[in-house]
Amino acid sequence: MATARITIAAYAAFALVTSPSIGLAPSATAQAMAPANAATKSPAEALAAYNAALGRFKAILGERRGQLDAKQLPNLPGQAVYLARNDMISAYKDLTDAVPSRIGRPNKSGIPPAYFDADNEPLLDEYRNLFDLMEAPPANAQASPTPFKDVADLATAIARAKGLDAAGAEAAGRISIGLFFAETNGRQNVGNARSNTYKGSFQTGPSEDQNGRRKWQAIRSSIAAFDRELIARDDKEESRAGRLDHRFNHWTAVRDGLMNAHAELFPQIPAIMKTLPDPIDQMKLFELIQIVPSPTRAAMRSGNLLAYRVSDPTIMKYLRNNSMFAFGQADRAKTSATYREIMDAMWLFNQKFELARAKFEETRGR
Repeated sequence: MATARITIAAYAAFALVTSPSIGLAPSATAQAMAPANAATKSPAEALAAYNAALGRFKAILGERRGQLDAKQLPNLPGQAVYLARNDMISAYKDLTDAVPSRIGRPNKSGIPPAYFDADNEPLLDEYRNLFDLMEAPPANAQASPTPFKDVADLATAIARAKGLDAAGAEAAGRISIGLFFAETNGRQNVGNARSNTYKGSFQTGPSEDQNGRRKWQAIRSSIAAFDRELIARDDKEESRAGRLDHRFNHWTAVRDGLMNAHAELFPQIPAIMKTLPDPIDQMKLFELIQIVPSPTRAAMRSGNLLAYRVSDPTIMKYLRNNSMFAFGQADRAKTSATYREIMDAMWLFNQKFELARAKFEETRGR
């Protein structure tokens, strides 16, 4: 990808990041998504703002549920729901900054308690359920009975063709399942309630899918030399997909998504593993290739990945629109961040990536 793309996974079962958006937040919610004055609100102001944001979140959940039941959803039905959720979290962080005693118990979503009142967990359950419904796969989508194994097998084979040893190829498989969870929470062939462009298991656009298909053809013979079984599966899925949008065949969507953006970076995995020994950090780095590819590649070339600092206002907005530095006036006031700070701010992805790591181990029979 030549330019930064806003990409977020949908309807998380635990980590509640949501699916891709084409643009930055509309002006009605700009306060929640852009840098602001970090002055702490008074307790009364913070409480009033939080109660208002909580009310708006409840209202949009109820509105979307009614529209789903009536089969009358608007275009991009998830965008307003996502932004209202963010407004609520942001307002709660402002409240706990003003009144620290409001920080309560841990919540099942793994959100830091300073950002979320655990009493509102049922609202996030409904939020997730709505996205599940709004982003259901189309009727003609072609599912796989082994979706996670497919991701691991394709990534491992691609990594081997790129020259990685067994350990590096295994890491590529694990990282790629992380990407699958980050993009879709591990659900196949999904739509996108916040974008009319990005679709399927790896949430790619039409041009990205085509680019990935071309790159796959270039590497296919190298893989055939050592894994004829995988190539036979590929032939079967290509025939099965036929004239279908290949983003709605799980196998081809994963294959082309990996080839489009990530395969060219697989040779760097051994060096990445030395810099980032934590597998969760490795997944975060590759997800940042999805979200802000240009600065992430620059950081990887810099020789000091974790200390590389981003200060471009547009990139900071992309990060905020992907739930980093997005919640509360203090977070939104940040005008720059190092990659270590960025990855630490990806706490909404943590449980998602933990699930991915466990699923990878399961696919390997451990």
